[in-house]
Amino acid sequence: MLERLSRGLTFIAGSVVGGLALAFVIVALRPDLIRGNAGSQPAQTPASLPAPAASTPSTRGPVRVTYAAAVQRAAPAVVNIYTARVVEERVDPPGPFGELFGNVLPQYQKRVERSLGSGVIVDASGHIVTNYHVIANAGAIRVQLADGRIANPQVVGVDPDTDLAVLKIAMSSLPVITFGQSDQLRVGDVVLAIGDPLGLSQTVTHGIVSATARGQLGITTFEDFIQTDAPINFGNSGGALVDSSGALIGINTAIVAKSLGVEGIGFAIPVDMVRGVLHDIIEYGRVIRGWIGIVPEDISDAQAQQFGLAHGGVVIAYVGSPGQQAGLKPGDLLLAIDGASVASAEDARARIAISKPGSTLTLRYQRGTRQLAVKVRVVEQPPLSSSG
Repeated sequence: MLERLSRGLTFIAGSVVGGLALAFVIVALRPDLIRGNAGSQPAQTPASLPAPAASTPSTRGPVRVTYAAAVQRAAPAVVNIYTARVVEERVDPPGPFGELFGNVLPQYQKRVERSLGSGVIVDASGHIVTNYHVIANAGAIRVQLADGRIANPQVVGVDPDTDLAVLKIAMSSLPVITFGQSDQLRVGDVVLAIGDPLGLSQTVTHGIVSATARGQLGITTFEDFIQTDAPINFGNSGGALVDSSGALIGINTAIVAKSLGVEGIGFAIPVDMVRGVLHDIIEYGRVIRGWIGIVPEDISDAQAQQFGLAHGGVVIAYVGSPGQQAGLKPGDLLLAIDGASVASAEDARARIAISKPGSTLTLRYQRGTRQLAVKVRVVEQPPLSSSG
């Protein structure tokens, strides 16, 4: 019995000694197996090691939102426009009898009125789009580029009906804006306004599209405005409204009077309208629009009753040639143009305007209780001063 126990102990001792010896050899050959692996975690191959903690989202800083690339793309093509015009104003002679004798022998003096605005270079030939009201009646116009160059532009043409004007400068290596698509805009899209507010050149403000297709504001004859809350101030008129990629989507035009206590409501002419006006002015020196000699006006149901009409809608307030030759009369209620119902006076004006001179429109209208239809020949719209 003792002999068996002695043999067992000897075997166990030999196994332990052999195991220790084997472990010593392994550690001597692969010391990396025990480095950095303290604790109970198993060893990992390099491919299965976890990513460094610095690259995990929890340890990174806040996401940086920037429109610097859009500004860098668009801003060089936005120019400052300085104008000067001579205005004449009445002055009463000094003294207690100034007002009395001033009415008999009024005196006038002339002074130079200076104004600021913005514009956008739209092609390498040097054409610049701005607002008509920026350069209207100006005796002198000066354009300053973002790089500091200055030029005296030529007025290529104007379109008061949309408040647009096209200038041209003779310079080389011009930065040119990229045209976007205003018909793809959605309410909530981010927009940037770039211009020269209060003489602070290359000022950028930011906001969103508040509404599209705004009309009946009384700003221009043809209205299809983009409404935005991007801050627009005096001097921004004619400047660029761009999307988050820096593409032109509108020309900043007007703001709601701040004297009314209104903030954050500005309007821009959509670039899709700008394209057509720009093309016609460069090609023909003017914008060619259709005209049938009528002036439509919106009337309410209450107003319609005063005129003996069954209901309100769009009434023809004035008729000249060629509408008069077709038999139309003031007081006729305009119902449809070429089979499509007329939604408003502005809708009627716009649809007639896009008709080509020489074509024919079919008008359906109501006179008294009778509904009639007539074909009217489209001619080119005369200048604004003589269009009725």
